[in-house]
Amino acid sequence: MTKKQIEAEMAELKSDYARIQGDVEKATSFGVNTSTGENKMIEIEERLKELNQKLEEIE
Repeated sequence: MTKKQIEAEMAELKSDYARIQGDVEKATSFGVNTSTGENKMIEIEERLKELNQKLEEIE
């Protein structure tokens, strides 16, 4: 992956994370199960860690 590709994927993941976080907060206020959203947020966090490591290796 190139630096640009990594940065683009990171930006997309951060956007997804913010959206999911908002959904989880709304669901929590209504007492709805949020485990699926929370699990997805954990997956995104892990992927962002991987991409940060790749970015450090490139630079």
